[in-house]
Amino acid sequence: MMDETARFHTTRWSVIMVAAQDDTGAGKAALAKLCQLYWYPLYAFARRRGYPPHDAQDLTQGFFVQILENRTFARADQLKGKFRSFLLACFQNYLSVEAQRARSQRRGGDREFVFLDMETAESRYELEPVDQLTAQKIFDARWAVTLLGAAMTRLRVQYEIQGKLAIFEGLKAFLDPAKSSEPLSYEQAAGALGVGLGAAKTLIHRLRKQYSALVREEIARTVSDPREVDQEIHALCEALIAAEGR
Repeated sequence: MMDETARFHTTRWSVIMVAAQDDTGAGKAALAKLCQLYWYPLYAFARRRGYPPHDAQDLTQGFFVQILENRTFARADQLKGKFRSFLLACFQNYLSVEAQRARSQRRGGDREFVFLDMETAESRYELEPVDQLTAQKIFDARWAVTLLGAAMTRLRVQYEIQGKLAIFEGLKAFLDPAKSSEPLSYEQAAGALGVGLGAAKTLIHRLRKQYSALVREEIARTVSDPREVDQEIHALCEALIAAEGR
């Protein structure tokens, strides 16, 4: 039976947004997970638009609180297209219409916040490129990184459930060599796992294939039309190359 985490990760965003408008705990939990997953790209967008850290935090937090309280997303015909574009358009509208009210209600007053890891927000933002990348491009790049991270988390859970966590930990550097301070060779991986070179290569190939499939799933659930997946992959790859050169 599919657990709630798996169900969340395999359901299209439009379905989740509609379901989240009911008053059940499951609906609220689904929308809260969306907020917790996608908050940082919006925070980075606000910072690149010139908002200082505290204002960017309050605006991001306030935006998601509004989503939780606002039932206007319940109409399915409003939930077509890419979630990335939809969410950013809503946030830009929020910035222009609600910014002053959000600042006047700093820390939210008596409103119940969704938990977002804002303590790490600025430390993450300090690592962003200092060049002339637009707020839109920063948002797109962070969106891509968010999806990659979600796929990595799911992959780790899958290996853990299968009792193969040691294999995942030993080989995960092959999924993103750019993040590894000391690139791992096939021979080193084989030695660390105590398997032959051929077996290590097979395990690495399998890991990469599973990861690619999960990344594709994560992207697929953020678009309404499956035919948009390849286009979205291309757009996010361009954003990552522009922001990080990878």
